[in-house]
Amino acid sequence: LVMQRGVGLAVQHGVSIGAHPSYPDLQGFGRRHMRCSAPELEALLLYQLGALDGFCRVAGTQLAYVKPHGALYNDLLDDDDLLRAALTACAAYREGLPLMVLARADNAREQRLAEQAGVPLLFEAFADRAYLADGRLAPRSQAGAVHADEQQIIAQGVAIAQGQLIADCSGQPLQLHADSLCVHGDNPHALSVLRRLR
Repeated sequence: LVMQRGVGLAVQHGVSIGAHPSYPDLQGFGRRHMRCSAPELEALLLYQLGALDGFCRVAGTQLAYVKPHGALYNDLLDDDDLLRAALTACAAYREGLPLMVLARADNAREQRLAEQAGVPLLFEAFADRAYLADGRLAPRSQAGAVHADEQQIIAQGVAIAQGQLIADCSGQPLQLHADSLCVHGDNPHALSVLRRLR
């Protein structure tokens, strides 16, 4: 029902719909690492894409992109086999279906593997998260990893959107080239921040 209502609201308000698949870690909200083989991950992704896309088809729309969630999102940064499996799932599901990945200081690896798979990439940056020097997200267990101040979130989001430097956790400058900005929905300022950022 949540998926059905979310799709309906997105269609009503002209918002594109992205799948947010994760490891099958319901209790940990997808934030715990799981050991999956590449074929297992490809099947998991296809299963989850199909579930959401079913609601999209009934509502007269379709998935616009795929953005892995939580631990899976982070594991794709280090494991070529898993990233290839995610790219293969996107390519198999629908030609031209983009995969969203983290915009880092250097995304040459992701671009190379995506080109081999024939899958377009969308690079994502986070308005409400702190960054390490290489452009990875600071672990949530680290103090200050999640921005709580609305002005800080807006300032970082605007800077990234305008191609300006932001500061990493150590205060050093970091350049990110992003196609999309994330603001987490569980942030108490999310709606206000999104209105102002837009």
